[in-house]
Amino acid sequence: MGIIMEKLVAATRNENKIREIRAILGKYFEVLSMDDAGVSGEAEETGTSFEENALLKARYVMQQTGLSSIADDSGLEVDALGGEPGIYSARYSGGHGDDAANNELLLKKLEGVPAPRTARYVAALALVRPGKPDICCRGTCEGEILTHYQGDGGFGYDPLFLCETGKTFAEIDQKTKNSISHRRRGIDAVLRELERENV
Repeated sequence: MGIIMEKLVAATRNENKIREIRAILGKYFEVLSMDDAGVSGEAEETGTSFEENALLKARYVMQQTGLSSIADDSGLEVDALGGEPGIYSARYSGGHGDDAANNELLLKKLEGVPAPRTARYVAALALVRPGKPDICCRGTCEGEILTHYQGDGGFGYDPLFLCETGKTFAEIDQKTKNSISHRRRGIDAVLRELERENV
């Protein structure tokens, strides 16, 4: 591909996200976790958009390690809720990363809303490198929110999110998810930007 970047730190402690990023980028880069790279603490997500938060996380890791870093900030936008939960997707119910509570709150807020309850997964991917311009791209995957859970795979809102395959993200296999997910599309957009740099 003409992209030379040996080590890349994934600015997340979410094992599911690290697995997805490795599955997509592993053939291009040696993807390290924050623990692999000796990163302590967490970036404060004080941004007002997915892009701002992704850049904050990637810059935090690069400052600690001196290595290139990739971060994503992702979440679910539901049209009937004016874009909620948005950047608060992981902590929608108050605590951070309580998937069951977040899903229950989402279902409660959507009670009585007729189908199709259109929504999308959004991921902003930020690549930050020493001495080079930052790259930040957005990927989306359109779908709708069901009234009941389907499937036992995935994480987050996946059991409620009916995607373009006609199944939920929790029902499709990982390879299929990695080919159409918002994170995949965001990473692909970053790779296209890198390609332009290396032409």
